[in-house]
Order: sequence, then C-alpha cells, then structure tokens
Amino acid sequence: MASAVSNLLVYQGSDFNIDFTVENDNGTEFDMTGYTVASMIKKHYTSSSSVTVTAAIMTPVTAGRVQLSLNAVQTTAMKSGRYVYDVVITSPSGLKTRVLEGTVSVLEGVTL
Repeated sequence: MASAVSNLLVYQGSDFNIDFTVENDNGTEFDMTGYTVASMIKKHYTSSSSVTVTAAIMTPVTAGRVQLSLNAVQTTAMKSGRYVYDVVITSPSGLKTRVLEGTVSVLEGVTL
C-alpha cells in the first residue's frame, strides 16, 4: 500500500473529525484485523512538541476505515497556522507503515 497525501483544514474551537479508507495497492479495502493506528500533528517534522490525534480503526475492521478526531479543547489550544501530520498503522508483528500524511491548516476562530 502506498502512502496517500491529504491536506486538512481545522477550525480553532471546533471539533474535527475525518474518516478515510486504507486500501491495498489494487484498490481493495485493507483488512486492519490486529492492527493499531496512531497520528500526530506537529508544527514541523523536527518539532519536539506535538498534538496527539485520536485515531481509531472503525468497524468492521476488514473495511480499512480509520477515523481521526480532535476535540474543541485541542483545537482551541492550537495557534493558527500550518502544521504537518501523518498516520501510521502498526501490524500485529510490529511493522509500521505510514498510510496518510499532509499539512494541517488551523484557521483562527472568532467564537471560541
């Protein structure tokens, strides 16, 4: 499976949710049985601080669907600007694969 690129837009003070599907190279849904998923947002790739994104494999796990989410408290704490993120899945044997990456644009909120 190849890593996909998707640039995200997050509004300060708002909940954020996005679903995506991990696919095999032939376009079929990737069976996530036994896998775990993790995601982080950083100001830049070498930044020592990060925001942990809640990442969950959705049921049925054979459909390859993953949900990423941030709550309003997390997005309020983020300064407006551009960030980077990625999503990594880990196989039952410990093999890590980056399946999604891109930029996150955080837009200032008026009503926080």
